[in-house]
Amino acid sequence: MFEARRLAALLALAGSCIAARASAPQTDIIHWWTSTSESAAVRTLADAYRAAGGTWTETAIAGADQARAVTINRIVGGEAPMAAQFNTTRQFFDLIEQGMLNNVDAVALPGHWDAYLPAPILDMIRVQGHYYAVPVDIHMQAWFWYSKAAFRRAGIAREPATIDELFGVLDKLKAAGLIPLAHGGQPWQENILFLAMLANVGGTDLYLKVLRDRDQHAIASSAFRRVLAAFKRLRAYVDPGAPGRNWNDATALLIRGKAGVQVMGDWAKGEFAQAGQRPGREYGCIPGFGPRSPYLIQGDAFVFPKTDDPATVRAQTLLASVVVEPATQLAFNRLGGGIPIRADLDSAGMDPCARAGMAIMRDRTRQVGISEVYLTPDQNGEMQDVITAFWNTRMPVEKAQKSIANALRNQ
Repeated sequence: MFEARRLAALLALAGSCIAARASAPQTDIIHWWTSTSESAAVRTLADAYRAAGGTWTETAIAGADQARAVTINRIVGGEAPMAAQFNTTRQFFDLIEQGMLNNVDAVALPGHWDAYLPAPILDMIRVQGHYYAVPVDIHMQAWFWYSKAAFRRAGIAREPATIDELFGVLDKLKAAGLIPLAHGGQPWQENILFLAMLANVGGTDLYLKVLRDRDQHAIASSAFRRVLAAFKRLRAYVDPGAPGRNWNDATALLIRGKAGVQVMGDWAKGEFAQAGQRPGREYGCIPGFGPRSPYLIQGDAFVFPKTDDPATVRAQTLLASVVVEPATQLAFNRLGGGIPIRADLDSAGMDPCARAGMAIMRDRTRQVGISEVYLTPDQNGEMQDVITAFWNTRMPVEKAQKSIANALRNQ
C-alpha cells in the first residue's frame, strides 16, 4: 500500500504551486492493467477513446501501489499525466483536499450519475457535491472460484453452499493431493481472505459494525472471534509456494487443475477467459454463501490531475464521457471481469458470473464497500498489518482481536 504518511509528506512539499506547474498539455494515461486479460480490456478503452477523437498514450505500470506512487510523484513534480487509474476508495481524497484534481461535473451532472451509481462508489467519487473521478467498473472482491477438474479429481460432486461445506471441500482437495486454496502470499490478498470471512461468517451486520462503525463491542465479540478463527483456519490449505505469488499465477493453478479454490476479485475471470475456459464448464463462481451475503464492492476509476490547459481539459472531459458510454462499459467489462457501473444495461451479453453479480447489485441492501471505503488509509494499513501478522505467525486469535480493536479505535 502507498502509505498515507508518505503521500502527506509529498503533498506538503508540493504546496500550492502544483496546479500552476501542471498547465502544459498532457496526454498520457497511467494505469496498472498489465495482466493478459487486463491488457485486452484496456485496449477497448483505447479504441473507444480514439474513435471519439482522442489520442491515447498510456503508461502501464505493474502493481497498483507502484502505479499510484508514480502518479503522485509526477503530480508533485509538476509533470502530471492527463489521467490516472485509482480505485474507488479514499485513495485520492488527499489529492482532492489539496486541490490537485479537476472535477468531472460537466459529464457527471448531466449524466445523472447519482441516479444509477451504487452508494459505496458514489460516496467515494463525489465530495462536497463535486465529482472527482469517473468509475470504470464495479468489482466484487471476494468471489470463490473453483476448478471443476480439481473437484472431479477429488470426488466433489457439487459446489459448497455454506462455509462449513467449503471447509469440507478443502479437506477433500487436500486428501486428493491437490492445492486446496490457491493463494498469493501478499498482504492485499490476505486482506481479501479476511474480508471474505468477515462477510460470509459474520454477515452484513457484523461486517458494517466492524469496518464502517468501528464498533468496539462488535470487534470484541465472540462472533468476530469466530471470523478470525475461520480466516486463520484457511492457512492450513495453502501450499508452501504461496508467499509472494501474484494473484494471476494463483488463478493459473486453478486453470491447470492443480488447485481447487481461489478467493479473489472478479478480475480473475478474465484470466479464465484468456485461457479459453468458461464459467459453468471448466470453472465455477460463488459470490457468497447464503442469499443475503454482502456483495463487497470496489472498482477502478480515472482521476484527472489539475490543469488549466484547455486542450488537456478537453481530453479529460472526452475520456470521462467515453468511459461511461454503454458500449464502452459492456466491452471493457466483458474482458476485464467486472460488471458495468450502469444498472440500466442489458446483461444478456455478459457471462453467467457477471449476470449473477448484476442481479445481486439490484438489491441495495447487499451493496457494501470494501475496507478502504470505510477506513482511512492509516486505519486500513494498520488493520492489514495485523491481518498479515496473524496469518503468517502463531499470533493468538485474542491478540489479533485486540490489535484490530486498537487499529480501528475511533479517535
